[in-house]
Amino acid sequence: MPRETAIALPLLESKNDDRLFLQRFSLAYEFSVSFTRDAFSTDNRTLADLILGPKRDAATRVSVILDEGVLREMPDLKRRIAAYVDTCPGAILAGPVETIVGGEAAKNDPKLLTDLQRRFVDNGLDRHSYVVCIGGGAVLDLVGYAAATTHRGIRHIRVPTTVLAQNDSGVGVKNGINAFGMKNMLGTFVPPHAVINDSAFIDVLPGRDKRAGMAEAVKVALIRDRAFFEWLEEKAEALALFASEPLEKLIRHCALLHMRQIAHGGDPFERGSVRPLDFGHWAAHKLEVLSDYALRHGEAVAIGIALDTRYSVLAGLLPAGEDLRVARLLVRLGFELWHEACDARDDTGALKLLKGLEEFREHLGGDLTITLLEALGVGVEVHSMDPELIGQSLEWLRREAGI
Repeated sequence: MPRETAIALPLLESKNDDRLFLQRFSLAYEFSVSFTRDAFSTDNRTLADLILGPKRDAATRVSVILDEGVLREMPDLKRRIAAYVDTCPGAILAGPVETIVGGEAAKNDPKLLTDLQRRFVDNGLDRHSYVVCIGGGAVLDLVGYAAATTHRGIRHIRVPTTVLAQNDSGVGVKNGINAFGMKNMLGTFVPPHAVINDSAFIDVLPGRDKRAGMAEAVKVALIRDRAFFEWLEEKAEALALFASEPLEKLIRHCALLHMRQIAHGGDPFERGSVRPLDFGHWAAHKLEVLSDYALRHGEAVAIGIALDTRYSVLAGLLPAGEDLRVARLLVRLGFELWHEACDARDDTGALKLLKGLEEFREHLGGDLTITLLEALGVGVEVHSMDPELIGQSLEWLRREAGI
């Protein structure tokens, strides 16, 4: 058994010693993101290598949570998962594969969180066990939150099944649920143990969900990678038809851009007030709520991107004409850039959408910080937005929605 080294500490001079003691330590985070196909084929050992890892005396317990929308498209998936775990000596499937509701409904019902936590406890999971979640971004958010808060952290392996989850949220470090009428009000910053992006799930994804995830690719291209934006313009028609080769390239490049921002942006857990990866999101989050989630997240983000790009032009930050270029790309990809929720009003006649600015600020605290554009591929941070210019941007959207 290893022996601990004794460290001598000086005795305090008296009980009235008021000196300040600063505690400081650092911890490196690391997780793998694999791009593969047919992860639950017994010939594919990507998941097996993750859950078996270093050997230990006790068998590794694995709990699998499945988005019911995925099961509808792949009815034999439960059987395949159970058969796969059977091929992993030293791994035990802790309880049957469980299905939960997908989409924002997963994040809107607090009972689902406590049900999952209870299930993990009843299935005998501990910090050396694994929770494997297969589903869209909302289900990954919920299950990640449940795993992070049970035993103060059970290892979570994400298997994202949508374009949006594979290229954005699934490779990030956030978990959470909606609460009190606001998006992601409760949650944690806890990185996953690993991410497996399986292209086979994209094949069976409904077209609307394939398209919705492309909005995040446009977003990250606009703030970080002009060449990627130009590639999206070049491939827009093929992407709108969901051609597999360009779609896979979009997912991979977008995921890598998000990963680079998280790793090298200087604030992976958003301790400050800057949220560069949330370009277009102050409006998008509010539009989702105002539409009672009739708008998919990516659909709302597309509107938010177009709105903030037009605002960037009106504010004198972005050259005129670039707003039309961005809007045309979004329309070519198949997005609609107007929804009646954009013009929702309160009893005083004020735009409800404007409340999204304060909610966006409150989520982080500190100063309001919004990412706008000073060039395609270059974001800039501002700390205020003019309601009149927002209104003008919305009117422009209403007029130009069909481009």
